[in-house]
Amino acid sequence: MSVPGAGEGRVLILAPRGRDASVTGQVLSASGIHAEACPDMAALLDGLAAGAGAALVIEEALGNDVPEGLFAWLDGQPPWSDFPFIVLATRQVGRRSERASRLLARLGNVVLLERPVNAETLASAVASALRARRRQYQAREHLLERERAQEQLRLANEDLEWRVAERTQEVEAAHETLAFALDAAGMASWDLDYATGASRRSPRYDAVFGYEGDGPSWNRQVLLDHVVEEDRGIAEQAFTTALETGALDLECRIRRADGRVRWISLQGRIKYDAAGTPARIAGILMDRTEQRLTEEALRQAQKMEAIGQLTGGVAHDFNNLLTVIVGGLDMMLRRPEQVDRVKRLAEAAMGAARRGEQLTQQLLAFSRRQMLRPQTLNPNRLLLDFKPLAERAAGAAVELAFDLDPALDPIRIDPAQFEAAVLNLVVNARDAMEGGEGHARIAVSSRNVHLGTRAVADRGVPPGPYVVVSVTDTGSGIPPDKLQRVFEPFFTTKEVGKGTGLGLSQVYGFTRSAGGFARIDSELGRGTTVSLYFPRSSDPAGEEVGTGPAASIPLRRAGEGETVLLVEDDEQVLAMATESLEELRYRVVVARNAAEALEHLTGVERIDILFSDVVMPGGMNGSQLAVEAQRLRPGIKVLLTSGYVANLDEGQVIGKGELPVLTKPYRRDELARSLRLVLGGQSG
Repeated sequence: MSVPGAGEGRVLILAPRGRDASVTGQVLSASGIHAEACPDMAALLDGLAAGAGAALVIEEALGNDVPEGLFAWLDGQPPWSDFPFIVLATRQVGRRSERASRLLARLGNVVLLERPVNAETLASAVASALRARRRQYQAREHLLERERAQEQLRLANEDLEWRVAERTQEVEAAHETLAFALDAAGMASWDLDYATGASRRSPRYDAVFGYEGDGPSWNRQVLLDHVVEEDRGIAEQAFTTALETGALDLECRIRRADGRVRWISLQGRIKYDAAGTPARIAGILMDRTEQRLTEEALRQAQKMEAIGQLTGGVAHDFNNLLTVIVGGLDMMLRRPEQVDRVKRLAEAAMGAARRGEQLTQQLLAFSRRQMLRPQTLNPNRLLLDFKPLAERAAGAAVELAFDLDPALDPIRIDPAQFEAAVLNLVVNARDAMEGGEGHARIAVSSRNVHLGTRAVADRGVPPGPYVVVSVTDTGSGIPPDKLQRVFEPFFTTKEVGKGTGLGLSQVYGFTRSAGGFARIDSELGRGTTVSLYFPRSSDPAGEEVGTGPAASIPLRRAGEGETVLLVEDDEQVLAMATESLEELRYRVVVARNAAEALEHLTGVERIDILFSDVVMPGGMNGSQLAVEAQRLRPGIKVLLTSGYVANLDEGQVIGKGELPVLTKPYRRDELARSLRLVLGGQSG
């Protein structure tokens, strides 16, 4: 098959019982999808042989007599092909039988939909399968085209080598053959004589830069003049590096003679004279614009797939929590007079809300949008203070060992986030050893390391001194095919119900926010090591702020006439915060955005403290409002609140301690404690 034929866009339906086939066909036809019903498995096989884009099969049709011909057809697919099946299954109470699971696994590319399924979902699933099938054909065409170009180039190079070896008088002809092959592969050749400044290039070289016929007399400066300003520094550095290494490797954007911007790849080698001085440089030039667009489209598709996985996981977990909250509130409203029952349901709803808060914080940590309060400290002290909690998390059956370098360098991190990350790793290590044979041991270690350029090449961090904190277990290990996915949100190797798949995602986000990275090494049957790398801090370590219970801080009520300027754009949150403040006996002045708040601040009424949300509409956020408020009223107290920061830099600035922050969601007692701290511990 070279291109998809007319039959390749159709969907085959195998639903031999009742009206399933006709009803399904009508649903798909209404969505513009060509569908054909197959009365039995033999007809399905004939349809597959004739060509189809996808197959929709009722699970009952995959009985005990599935012919081997179906599996033979699947096994005979070319490497680029992965034929999609949509299987409509009856809702299962328990786990699917081992035979049914093996059968679905043998089908390979399966989307499983439980009945009843609505028409929109069915049509969407089938359309997605057809799009995936079309992308398979497109991928095959790209591969074939690339193979043809590579084969042409290979043949041309072999022909050139043979001609040079056999008949030196045909060198010019061999050069022409090479130029033709390079042109067929979308490449241009070029060379530059350092001594004379003379340059030679193939016609495609000038065409890439938008010139018809011969372009200008080329040299390094003329090339750099075509490079867009943002990439010029990269290009200059590449030429400087080439003089040191002898190899030029540059990918950048250029502005053509017609003003269009294109991506080019420039590669070359320097030839030196007897004195070791660069004599000439030669290489190839490629226009990589189309390839870059294709790669960007692929990245976007992968991003959308990851977003789909993330939103599905979030919806699943939050719907579970909302079931507890909504169901409990519903029962409380029905029987409000049953005080004990209302209290029990309220406690369950509060617990579900707290789990939702934890889930949100994990998501924010993965996306690096959490509010950070970094400190420069020695992580060994945190680890030693944290040891009793880690021992309780590991359990009595597990040996927990600490191997800490006494000469450990300081790092700048958020202590609470660090402890949460290590606790996540300890719990994961404990779970990995459950039910295993032999001695269960978790080792927590710390040490100083120096990472070179090669060690951080794919980590997005600079080389230099780092502190690494590792957690090692003696568990079963992680299979190689799953090892690369462990930091993805909602991906978990645990059984259903034993993990959300966000623990390692939170660890990943925390280390990235701290300027470091996370690495995982695992060997089946021998265990797993997760290492957290943090850049060494040049500041001296200070005293860590404890993360102990805040309940020891007494509740603060307002003093005589104390006034809070409350700035919040969400009406329900505004109402809740107003009621909480009034219960604490504060006088409350309400503003729904920064503009309204500034009107109050420029007035004459008493305002003791500004309590503002960080993320607000109107062009001015809470932290900017706080700065303006302190300018208008020197000495005014400020307390910010937020559950999200719009960008990483903002979260880092707010978290430096210059502006105190109360994280959403919060309770009245937490608000009272924050007000006490901001107002200097005065009691009312």
